[in-house]
Amino acid sequence: MALHGIGLVIFDCDGVLVDSEVIATRTLVAELEKVGVSIDDAYVATHFLGRSYRIAVDRIRADFGITLPEGFEAEYRARLVEAFRAGLTVMPHVREVIAQLAVPYCLATSSSPERLRHSLSITGLDTLFADRATTASEVARGKPAPDIFLHAASKFAVAPERCLVIEDSEPGIQGGLAAGMQVWRFTGGSHLAGMDLPAGPDATPHRVLASFADFFRLVPDLRRQTTEIGR
Repeated sequence: MALHGIGLVIFDCDGVLVDSEVIATRTLVAELEKVGVSIDDAYVATHFLGRSYRIAVDRIRADFGITLPEGFEAEYRARLVEAFRAGLTVMPHVREVIAQLAVPYCLATSSSPERLRHSLSITGLDTLFADRATTASEVARGKPAPDIFLHAASKFAVAPERCLVIEDSEPGIQGGLAAGMQVWRFTGGSHLAGMDLPAGPDATPHRVLASFADFFRLVPDLRRQTTEIGR
C-alpha cells in the first residue's frame, strides 16, 4: 500500500513510545509468582502483548484455573508504577519524529487511563500527548478489534485509509489492518530483542520499522518543511 495522503499518525504507547514492556513483564511475572502462577517472558509476549489487563486476567483463569485474589490488580499496578519511576524511558528518536511531523498525531493504547497517565508523566511525554490519547476504556472492544483506531481517527476527522498506525504487537497490527489503515510494525523495543514472533495472515504489516531514526527516510513527505533564514 502506497503511503500517499497520510493525514494522521497513530502511535501505540507501550513498546512504541515508551520502552515499558520488559519492565511490565518482569513486574507481572513476579506478582503472579506470589499467588502460585508461574509464567515466563515468552508466555507474556504470546498472550498478553498489546492486550488489556482484563484479557490477561481471563487468560490466567483459563490456563491455570485460578481467579486472582481481590487486591491483586491494585498491588500489581502499584509495583508497576514504582518500577516505571525507576527505569521507564522514551523510545530513542521518537521525540524528534514527533517534533518534525507535518501531520497530526495521537496515541491509541490498551493500557488503562491511570497507567497511561503515569507512563506519560514519568517520561515527560504528557505535554506532547495532552488531548491526543485514546485508551481501550473508551471503546466496546479492545485490540485486536479495530474500534480503538477508528475512534482515535474520528477525533481528528481523518478517514481510516489516511491513517498510519505504528504498533509493536500482533493484536495492535490486526486492529489497525481491520480498521483499513496503513500499519507499520515497530521492532525497536527491548522486549522484542532476540524474540521471533511470527505474524499470522491477518497481522502482516505493510512495513517494519526497526528504529525511529529511520522514520523520515521511509516517509520523507511526513517531515515538516522548515525555511532557514539568512542562508
